[in-house]
Amino acid sequence: MHWRRPRRWPACSASASTVLPSYAADCDRTIVTTPPAPTWAGLLSSLLAGRDLSGTAAGWAMGEIMAGEASAAQIAAFAVALRAKGETVGELDAFVDVMLSNARPVRMPGPVVDVVGTGGDRAHTVNISTMAALIVAGCGIRVGKHGNRAASSACGSADVLEALGVVIDLPPAGVERCISEAGIGFFFAPVFHPGMRHAAVARREMGVATVFNFLGPLTNPGRPVAAAVGCADARMAPLLAGVLASRGVRAIVFRGDDGLDELTTTTTSSMWLAADGAVVADTLDPKSFGLSPATTEDLRGGDAQTNADVVRRLVAGDRGPVRDAVVLNAAAAIVAESALSTASESVGDPLLDRFARAIERADKAIEDSSAAVTLDRWIQVSQGARTG
Repeated sequence: MHWRRPRRWPACSASASTVLPSYAADCDRTIVTTPPAPTWAGLLSSLLAGRDLSGTAAGWAMGEIMAGEASAAQIAAFAVALRAKGETVGELDAFVDVMLSNARPVRMPGPVVDVVGTGGDRAHTVNISTMAALIVAGCGIRVGKHGNRAASSACGSADVLEALGVVIDLPPAGVERCISEAGIGFFFAPVFHPGMRHAAVARREMGVATVFNFLGPLTNPGRPVAAAVGCADARMAPLLAGVLASRGVRAIVFRGDDGLDELTTTTTSSMWLAADGAVVADTLDPKSFGLSPATTEDLRGGDAQTNADVVRRLVAGDRGPVRDAVVLNAAAAIVAESALSTASESVGDPLLDRFARAIERADKAIEDSSAAVTLDRWIQVSQGARTG
């Protein structure tokens, strides 16, 4: 009997998939194992263990929800477990990819900006971001505003616009026409993200803020090039900025240090500047621009008709705390639209100078009636788009 030298197997390098040597053929063939398909049980187990989801897993979950393949119990469990673990930029980015790929397509007449808030501050203020969007449009900057009816407040952006006479539920062609002819249009979330209706029951029955409350500002179907985004949640605000930066959107994300999802005039505001693929934190003090300190009560709103009356008075030239807050928030969108750069203008005087000029520009749009003309034109065009 002769002793035979054991066969030496060549090393096999692993790639993204697990690669094992095939002992039947001297490693000239490989067995590639692929990760198991995501399941709700697997995703929930990961979240409960505090593990972040891969982009693939997060995207699968959102796809199941939007396709109506997830039960209300699965949606609620997923949203709560994700919230308890803490969302990441990667997870949010995957959700946004799926939502935008399923959104109704829009052909924009040109680049647009958005002025939007997450809501959830429960302060019941007037519709500051909606009025700011109108002022920005009055400055000659195209606006594609993404919004919905009120969730935790008495009056959402859709509610106040409807009370003003704007047709809020136009299809893509109607919104395109409004932006082209009036300089501003409204993307009503239920029209453009119909798949999100499958999460409505779970969201309503949970009654707490979850990831769904923060996706609106990230999923504007008009794909804005710039945005001013208010976020009442201090932990989520920099994450929203991170997602926007990763997607090439120039944005200023902010949270009033009084808890408002606006640039506030009652105290300072925290800001996160998203541009050039990076995020830089900063603070804004309204006193730097000579704006008088306000109280939250000064900004308090009411139902849709009450808030619509406030809008009418604003564009007619009313001065006071509401106007100060609106021009400050409009200025954020104007600054973001005009080639914001985190490298050169993230801190210090250059950014303050740009804000000061933007506030003057926003104020002028009220004084010369540009904002009022824009509102009247928007109402007219939207009503024509509905009948035409």
